[in-house]
Formats: sequence, structure tokens, C-alpha cells
Amino acid sequence: MSEQATVLEPLRPTAQPSVIAPQALHYEIEQFLYLEAALLDEWRFREWLELIADDISYVLLTNTQALTRDRRRSVQPPLTYIFNEDKFQLERRVARLETGMAWSEEPPSRTRHFVSNVRILKHDAQTVELSCNYLIHRASKQQDIYSFVGTCQDKLRRTSNGAGWEVYSRELALDEFVLQAPNISILF
Repeated sequence: MSEQATVLEPLRPTAQPSVIAPQALHYEIEQFLYLEAALLDEWRFREWLELIADDISYVLLTNTQALTRDRRRSVQPPLTYIFNEDKFQLERRVARLETGMAWSEEPPSRTRHFVSNVRILKHDAQTVELSCNYLIHRASKQQDIYSFVGTCQDKLRRTSNGAGWEVYSRELALDEFVLQAPNISILF
């Protein structure tokens, strides 16, 4: 065939070259993400909320399936939001979990948040844009054991809170096409 091969576009392009960031900044950002993960795993949600900006955009999307022929034509299915929340909605979720009346979290889930492949995409003196991968292991009742794997794109800004940073934008994308868990009551 003399026809030039068509290059397929990724479903959700996330690979961007990282920028050269000072090693101290990279370390500081990783430590912030590890602290956030520990707070969530230890059910210290009020402390976690202190790391979240008042103007947060907090989104979790499922992955979309598109046939090769559709991707060649740049036709992509619409994105499916699992949640698209602001600070008020996150505070309501935390308040609900604290009541002990959230049936999906009775008994409470044990979670382990893993963060890897942290790459700084942009930075200046006050803000950082980063990309990372995550794995969240959730164990609840005897048969309820699930893992959530995907990518995360965060925007952080410097603040005077104890951690030095706050998240003002978080876009998470699950690798799953069909959500296997009966609910997502945990925080990502």
C-alpha cells in the first residue's frame, strides 16, 4: 500500500513533556502528595480538606472506549463524569462520612493510596501543574475489595497552610471502562 498510515490519536492525551524543575521543588510536591494520601487513608478528612482550595474543581472521569475507525476520524464518545464537585460538595461528603450513617462506608473502608510517576508539567513561584498515576486499594466488607487505577492532573498553589500547598484543580481519570465497584464513597 502506498497510502500513508494514519496515526491514531490517544483517547485522552495526557502525555506531556515534563519541565526541568528544581529537585527541591519536586521533592516538596511529592511529599505533599504523600501527606494527602496518608490523611485520606487515616480518615483524617477535615485535615485533608485544609489542603483543598475554596475554588477547587474536583473531577473523576471514566475512560471512554472508541473504535479504531472512530478514533481515526477523531470521533470520540462523550466523557462520563463519576463526580464533578466543588469545595462545598466535598465538605458535604466528608460530613456524611463522619455521621456513621453512610451505608456504603459501614463498616468503614480501609484504603491505601499510592502515587507514582509524578511529573511537573509547569511551575512558577506560586503554582505547579503536575501529572501522576494513582492506585487506590479499597477493602470494606468481606467480599468488597476493589482497586482504582488511573491518572491524575493537579494544579497546586502555594499557601500558608501547614503543608505549604493547596489543590485548586484535580482531574482524575479511571482506566476502567465500566465501573466494577458498587459505589465510590471514598475520596481520591
